[in-house]
Amino acid sequence: MIRTLLAATALSVIAQPALAQSAEQDFTELRQEVWEWTLDNSPGLATSLGDRRGDGLLGDNSLAGSERLLAETAAFRARLLAIDPASLPANLQIDHALMLRSFDDELEAATYPHTQYIAFTNRGGPQGAIAGLPYGSPLFTAADYESYIGRLEAFPAYVENVIERSERAIELGLTQPCEPMQGYENSITGLLAETPEDSVWWSAFAERPSTIAEDVWSDLVVRGREAIADGAFAGLQNFADFYITEYAPNCRTDAAPGIGGTPGGQDYYAYRVRSFTTTEMTPQEVHDLGLSEVARIRAEMEAVAASAGFASREAYIEHLRTDPQYYPTDEASYLQYTQALAKEIDGWMPRLFGRLPRLPYTVQPIPAANAPGNTTAYYEPGSIATGQPGIYRLNLTELDQRPLWELPALGVHEAVPGHHHQIALQQELDIHPLRANGTFFTVFIEGWGLYSERLGIEMGLYDTPAEEMGRLSYEMWRASRLVVDTGIHALGWTRQEAVDFMLENTALSEGNINAEVNRYITWPGQALAYKLGELKIRELRARAEEMLGENFDLRAFHDTILENGSVPLDVLEAHVDRWIASELAETAQ
Repeated sequence: MIRTLLAATALSVIAQPALAQSAEQDFTELRQEVWEWTLDNSPGLATSLGDRRGDGLLGDNSLAGSERLLAETAAFRARLLAIDPASLPANLQIDHALMLRSFDDELEAATYPHTQYIAFTNRGGPQGAIAGLPYGSPLFTAADYESYIGRLEAFPAYVENVIERSERAIELGLTQPCEPMQGYENSITGLLAETPEDSVWWSAFAERPSTIAEDVWSDLVVRGREAIADGAFAGLQNFADFYITEYAPNCRTDAAPGIGGTPGGQDYYAYRVRSFTTTEMTPQEVHDLGLSEVARIRAEMEAVAASAGFASREAYIEHLRTDPQYYPTDEASYLQYTQALAKEIDGWMPRLFGRLPRLPYTVQPIPAANAPGNTTAYYEPGSIATGQPGIYRLNLTELDQRPLWELPALGVHEAVPGHHHQIALQQELDIHPLRANGTFFTVFIEGWGLYSERLGIEMGLYDTPAEEMGRLSYEMWRASRLVVDTGIHALGWTRQEAVDFMLENTALSEGNINAEVNRYITWPGQALAYKLGELKIRELRARAEEMLGENFDLRAFHDTILENGSVPLDVLEAHVDRWIASELAETAQ
């Protein structure tokens, strides 16, 4: 495994100015070339930034396209290695380190056939390429509609490429396990409708924008109807037929469903652990850390149960899981309650941060076709260029599994000060667009989301034992992931062992636990990022508080954590240490 740490921050005192200038120029030119290449190959990203080069495209997801991208990535990496990071200014050293880490990660990932041929999880697949078009597309001008229609028309070819990869997965024994994929076909067929007018994509044609002439609009409507029928519907039906008749009958039936049981799976999973955590931890080290965190949080849960008048943690959790008073009775009231709570949390933001993003967010349901079996909530990034706010998506199915006491922790994670604040702010930072829009490290993003749940304590959000148990349950949920994900994929756990462990240790409902375990099985390693990122941020805050004492400024600390956007944990630690040193130097004057 190739891992590149942030280069030393001190510049060489013997470097010649002309050489340093040349290295800086070489790097900035390469960085811009990589950014343009990123936009060329990421049409959705280009659209979100108001760049029209990706109009009408879904991206080249073919195997040949992947080979081309890997060759180009290797060429970029070779040019980057020719530039000595020590000859760059400190801010460019960070960019250099992040680019090299990203290139290394992409190239290592490609050495595992799993990366190329496992084309979908139980939570998504090719249908995701178009399911969100009505929400994430700019729909102001005729050119916007041309692009919208073009993407619908491109969908059948996109599906064919996924089918090609998946056929190879069947041959290599790299299909997803059967049990967590039960009902997956409904996420495909649920997007089909009797007529184009009944589909989610028709909402784009509900009203003519004033910028489009009536005759042009009439033509666009006709073409849109055809694109939905012959593009979206045809591609979905093709994928559903393939999944039902070819893929599902060949899904894996091993008692231990982890990726570690596939050919080369143990090495692949070890790579996934390193990739998602940006650390050198082994699966066993992560597992052991998880057990330690679970034990610590259990003790805190016992104390909360006692404060609520219950004899044990288990008794209180059973009460919280089964008492109807804690559960919403209808979708509208559940959504409205969540929206009102989100607005209450908004009021705390200026007290926690010195810098806030311009982009607002909203709270909306997960689309009906994707909601069954999905997670409780998730965040969709927005874009000022496309006129889309950030969206905190809430699952309105199975309301008897959606306790109200979990909503405070859920809201601060998915919206603010969690994902919306961090991601929207990153989009607006005064850093190169490759960093602002093209660099995302799950361990930072999800670690910040989990850390934000803890900020709810300082906001006074958990003012009942039930809500405090909800927060602890969510923290226990993420600690349990360290145990369960590694248990499944590295240690040979069965699905039921994973479910039982989470039932024993969290206050999550059984329905949520089943959905979560299915996610971990089909998406190895991703769930590890949350707890490891949160622990690092908490460690850095404790260090800053201890070293700065009464001069510690919480708002300044949070702004420092976020001011470079999403970064690996070693880069984050080096940056915070420099900030602490700077603060100490200033107070010493």
